[in-house]
Amino acid sequence: MASIFTRIHKGEIPGKFVAQTDEFFAVLDINPLNRGHVLVIPVQETDYLFDLAPDFLGRYMQFAQKVAKAIEQVVACERIGVAVIGLEVPHAHIHLVPIDHVGDINFSKPKLMLADDELESIRERISEAFTLLDQDSSR
Repeated sequence: MASIFTRIHKGEIPGKFVAQTDEFFAVLDINPLNRGHVLVIPVQETDYLFDLAPDFLGRYMQFAQKVAKAIEQVVACERIGVAVIGLEVPHAHIHLVPIDHVGDINFSKPKLMLADDELESIRERISEAFTLLDQDSSR
């Protein structure tokens, strides 16, 4: 059975896409720890991040880096925190979370409940920043 992330990628479940390539995609977390919390996901279904082939994992991290830089351009924060938990969905994914303090990336704290129009505004701005970064890197 396809994971929830595969179903989002295929359009069976709505997703707030901020970036995608043939190999990877990034969507806003709909229950974010902070505004701009993004999940970076390989299209290929693999349960455990460290089961990915080394060259693929390298490309995955490069994609995640570009997404993180796009988030930084949109969301005021000290850094982009990175978390790989891997227990909640059997499909490798990286959490990119704008943070100012270490407690900002505590997954046991209550999640934000953002209105759809606010999520869409954040999505649009991160997507635009990603596109500009992508264009600059291909020159």
